[in-house]
Amino acid sequence: MLDILEIQARLPHRYPFLLVDRILEAEGNRVVGIKNVTINEPFFQGHFPQEPVMPGVLVLEAMGQVASIIVSLQPGFEKMVAFLTSVEEAKFRRPVRPGDQLRTEAELVKFRSRMGKIHARGTVDGELVAEATLGFVLSRTLTKGTEEERP
Repeated sequence: MLDILEIQARLPHRYPFLLVDRILEAEGNRVVGIKNVTINEPFFQGHFPQEPVMPGVLVLEAMGQVASIIVSLQPGFEKMVAFLTSVEEAKFRRPVRPGDQLRTEAELVKFRSRMGKIHARGTVDGELVAEATLGFVLSRTLTKGTEEERP
């Protein structure tokens, strides 16, 4: 449903911290996105280089970025930026390795005014690798630059 250019128009992240490659589905309060994990990722150079594993915090970040797309698709919130405020009940089931495709399914479970919660589940080849409930707050501005400066 969204390619990388459309994702970049909605998220302030850029390489090497843009961790969403494509949004496959977006319907109502649910979105599905993917991150193709390659050995060329810069974090593999220093994170268990003999046994490369995607850091858990980056798995959560990838899930959070997919989750924030839900908010950007809500009418009236297209120009807002979601900032992570909490991570609850995070569980990691197995490592994410080079060659894996991290598929995140995220569902908006609570949304009031400019705050909310999203439950996200990450899978690889249909197997659960991580899940968490992510809290967020919305902001209209970034600390530096303006949205007009973003592609």
